[in-house]
Amino acid sequence: MKRAGTIIFLGDGMADDPIPELDGRTPLEAARTPGMDRIAREGRCGTLLTLPEGYPTSSDVANMSVLGCDLAREYCGRGPLEAAGRGIPLGPDDVAFRVNLTTVADGVLTDFSGGHIPPAPAAVLIDALNEQFGADDIRFHAGVSYRNLLVLSGRRFSAEVATEKPDDNQGARIAEHLPRARTADAEPTAAFLRTLMLEAAPFLDDHPVNAALRKEGHPPANGLWPWSGGKAGAIRTLAERCGIRAAVISAVDVIVGLGRCLGMERLEVPGATGYVDTNYEGKADAALEALGAYDLIYLHVEAIDEVSHAGDLEMKMRAIEDFDHRVVQRVLDRMPDDTTVAVLPDHPVPVALRKHTRTPVPVAVRRPGEPPDRVQTFSESACPAGALGALRGPGLINLLFPR
Repeated sequence: MKRAGTIIFLGDGMADDPIPELDGRTPLEAARTPGMDRIAREGRCGTLLTLPEGYPTSSDVANMSVLGCDLAREYCGRGPLEAAGRGIPLGPDDVAFRVNLTTVADGVLTDFSGGHIPPAPAAVLIDALNEQFGADDIRFHAGVSYRNLLVLSGRRFSAEVATEKPDDNQGARIAEHLPRARTADAEPTAAFLRTLMLEAAPFLDDHPVNAALRKEGHPPANGLWPWSGGKAGAIRTLAERCGIRAAVISAVDVIVGLGRCLGMERLEVPGATGYVDTNYEGKADAALEALGAYDLIYLHVEAIDEVSHAGDLEMKMRAIEDFDHRVVQRVLDRMPDDTTVAVLPDHPVPVALRKHTRTPVPVAVRRPGEPPDRVQTFSESACPAGALGALRGPGLINLLFPR
């Protein structure tokens, strides 16, 4: 007998602030979103606080909140989650940092993503960094595009290093946002990372890959920014926490890694890129095909977040509409009637700020047989009036899978 499944549609960075060019509406309010509006109209709405004070305003924190993790006990930093996403084992003395390939001009961070450098040239640069700066205890690992990893091995390295998010600091002087030690024992690690950032910049700037990128009119990936380091932690699985079998659909390592730590099976989709050229329909179809086998499918789309960080309002609205038309509506039109669905962003990324904020995000949940509230549209202004109220912590996952 097939089980009745639940799908969470996660539009990364979808929430925003009112924008004058949109007559005081947000992109989500101004975009055409009949699929998400249907979930709100036929379900119940509210908000979810995903980025509580005391934690980084990062997607790892936000998605851990959505999936019901205990941040106080289980937060480990983004690096270890991305290592898990790439299948890179970490020993007890390994510290993993996320590393962005960035664009730098005159000491200023001009693009946190190296112009969304394509994966192939990015991998060449990571290989070159290993040859120039790597050692038995210092290894770079290629990821997807600008998203890469640095693993430092051995007791001489510490995870107690404070770093800043590069996408929070576009337009800033890099020298004012370098890694800092939280403890005296961590100072050698922080000093190593600062030196690495300074020495990697001219090395990358002179690399033939960046000469070719400039010739093609593409920004160079001539900077290196390590951040969110940590050691592998112990995250309780969703089977342990909720007694469910779950799967994750995502193109980015942090979500795939979090899913693996939570015991979720990854459903791979050809052509999923983590950007606006992703295979939206493939993600929707993968969720539909897997519905009978899992209690929960976490369908994550990164594209909206990326164009929000770029401050591109037109592209943000297009990405929201693609998410709605090509993912949400496609699933709603084809799924069994007894399927539960929820939709939400993991955090806001206002295009005016180009970085994450802690504002609670709108959420809508439609469950078979449950009467709707009075909310008619899915938006930042409409959802707070819904029957779900102001959720926080594991509120959403507990609502969907009460124990």
